[in-house]
Amino acid sequence: MRVISIPDLATALEEIRKIGADEPGQKIMAPKAVFRAVKVRDLTPVQANILKQEMLARGGEAVVARGAINYTVERTDVLLLGTLKQFRLLIAKLKQQPFGLPRLAEKLAQVLENAEGFRPFRLNCRGRELRLGERTLIMGILNVTPDSFSDGGKYNTVEAARARALEMVEEGADIIDLGGESTRPGHTPVEAEEELRRVIPVLEAILPEVPVPISIDTSKAVVAEEALRRGAHLINDQRALADPNMAAVVARYEAPVVLMHNPSTPQYRDFMGDIIDHLAERVEYAEASGIPREHIILDPGIGFGKTPEQNLEVVRRLDELKSLGLPVLVGPSRKSFIGYVLDLPVEERLEGTAAAVAVSIVKGADIVRVHDVKQMVRVARMVDALVRRRSYAR
Repeated sequence: MRVISIPDLATALEEIRKIGADEPGQKIMAPKAVFRAVKVRDLTPVQANILKQEMLARGGEAVVARGAINYTVERTDVLLLGTLKQFRLLIAKLKQQPFGLPRLAEKLAQVLENAEGFRPFRLNCRGRELRLGERTLIMGILNVTPDSFSDGGKYNTVEAARARALEMVEEGADIIDLGGESTRPGHTPVEAEEELRRVIPVLEAILPEVPVPISIDTSKAVVAEEALRRGAHLINDQRALADPNMAAVVARYEAPVVLMHNPSTPQYRDFMGDIIDHLAERVEYAEASGIPREHIILDPGIGFGKTPEQNLEVVRRLDELKSLGLPVLVGPSRKSFIGYVLDLPVEERLEGTAAAVAVSIVKGADIVRVHDVKQMVRVARMVDALVRRRSYAR
């Protein structure tokens, strides 16, 4: 006798099939085997009380603020607890209710669907392809800067950068991320002209020789446009389209884009909820600007606007980003939160990086951005062998 782990509907179906249940019974019973806890933010007491009543009626639970019951609070968050079967019954009922609950039902159904994971797909990066969802992809960092926190000055000549790009491909990198401005804490911003002076010669040198997609790590639309015009394949924007011209550039060149959480004022009411809400807002903005949803990758921004403890929490709770239904990139490589835990300088954070990468993959990361490509390719392959054996049957 044992307790087994059933994280998703595919696993539930597999376990029920092993028992020998007939096929119609499998489909009926599987949603009863998967438990979900869904947090809904900022509802009125009327909405919260209907949710609680309807979820309780279906054998689940709903946690609301004490004041929601007697209407002494204006708003409340709600924590819904139940099986997929109970949620499906709840959603059907909410669609018949007033007070904006049909719209809430649609969002709830989408979040639950997203939690099952996206189906693997091929991302067209302007002529080069990334296969997302089949295995963890490795993005190799190529900083052509004098002041990056880990490798500043090592690759700031064209020949050194070219050699490192080719070396990373040989080591197994799936993407090369080329950046010309340091974003470390306390960095000195550079003008677009200087960033272009650093990036474009290297881009032109490696494009003919590097067979994998080349990402441009920039938050400046003018840099992104010039790089895309010369053949770059995607944009890694650590400001999530904050430059008012960036979205139009990305859309015009039909380039995939990474949107990172990087708050200008890092104040949180509900830490992971605030990160997810911010990313959801940036996704909506991107789509409204003409960027297809299937071209968007999300990055929770480890090391940006977060304390060391909060960076650890991001990794622990990374799977919550699946609620948005988009691929997730994480970049823990050699960062200060690893030094905070291990009390080690940047050049001695390989093992700490490996641990953060491994847990990130377990928690759903699709791409990891790293300096130590050879070692992290090995980590990713091993963790993939442990956790990525999955079916996408519904």
